Amino acid sequence: MTQGGAARRTVLGAAVLAAGGGALGLGAGTAHADGPAPAGGQADAAGRADAAGAGDRSGGGGYRDLPYPTVIGHRGASGYRPEHTIGSYQLALDLGADVIEQDLVPTRDGHLVCRHENEIGGTTDVADHPEFASRRTTKTVDGVAVTGWFTEDFTLAELKTLRAKERIPALRPRNTLYDGRWPVPTFEEVLRWANREGRLRDRRIWLHVETKHPSYFRSLGLGLEEPLARLLRRYGRDRHDSPVFLQSFEPSSIQRLSRLVSAPRVVLLSQPGTRPWDFEQAGDPRTVADLVKPEGLKWIAGFAQGIGPTLDLVIPRDAAGKLGTPTTLVRDAHAQGLVLHPWTGRNENNFLPADFRKGTDPAAYGDVFGAYRTYFEQGIDGIFSDNPDTALLAAEDFRPGRRPVNR
Repeated sequence: MTQGGAARRTVLGAAVLAAGGGALGLGAGTAHADGPAPAGGQADAAGRADAAGAGDRSGGGGYRDLPYPTVIGHRGASGYRPEHTIGSYQLALDLGADVIEQDLVPTRDGHLVCRHENEIGGTTDVADHPEFASRRTTKTVDGVAVTGWFTEDFTLAELKTLRAKERIPALRPRNTLYDGRWPVPTFEEVLRWANREGRLRDRRIWLHVETKHPSYFRSLGLGLEEPLARLLRRYGRDRHDSPVFLQSFEPSSIQRLSRLVSAPRVVLLSQPGTRPWDFEQAGDPRTVADLVKPEGLKWIAGFAQGIGPTLDLVIPRDAAGKLGTPTTLVRDAHAQGLVLHPWTGRNENNFLPADFRKGTDPAAYGDVFGAYRTYFEQGIDGIFSDNPDTALLAAEDFRPGRRPVNR
């Protein structure tokens, strides 16, 4: 996903401004982390209440009962708030997202926290903390050299001294207003938040949870799947009809999770010529181009319920960035019983196919409704979006009379 560009113009809409007030109030305090709280404290009592499940083990339908097309808040409402913060998740929910996404990486002491990457120099204020200056280093993650600060070098207590900030300020300068407002959340804090919101709204709050770099972390003794499964069981999200998707770019991570919990699972797919990192390590010669063929999709359907392809696998772009001829991926995946949740819908010209850009400012909004319409016409089951209110408006054209979720 590319970055860069000039200042973005202000097109947030009345819904964003109205919903933003509720999200602002969340900065004052958070639930305790996914380690034990002080015995007898209020946080401990609240944690036990939240872990009771808020009805997540009760009925309400599975993933096929979600609205179609499903709108997934990509890292929350990351088009309007710093990604992977409670503020971003809250705003996505307030704007109407059907599902909210989290990416998980571990701390040194094994807690799961929500960051798109384990390198946190671009998404927190860690560079402003002189006490952590010596932690800056270069590591090879999935074959790529990365320089910065890494979650696996911090305890949860240390990580909680940092504050989140906007990842792409050149494209989204207005989001920097919220820099420093929220800490890095643990996944358990998100589960408690989702359960509380579920009680308030009288419905289940769906999550879409990704294991990031699972082979890399397992090599460090920080496997992601086992602690994730424990949390899912603790919070009643481990069943086949639980309101959660589990996703990964590494099929072996999804296979491992399939042996631990029954929650629905999605294999993420990048560009055709790439290979999942676990395939690289195992010497598996298959590429994504092989996995999107009927035989590859049949293999995925043996342990997963869906795929999350890049949008370019649905409709490729040519050298000029314009959309070409749609592939048969949607038809072929549906033939294997798989749902498709492609990524990622964004409003800015920088991310849109050339067909739908307006003007030359990469941060300006383009014809995003035209882009969504083109992708929805292919029959995809849902889409990840940085701007869930925009995606929801586009989806309404394909699901008139939108019904309540999981009632």
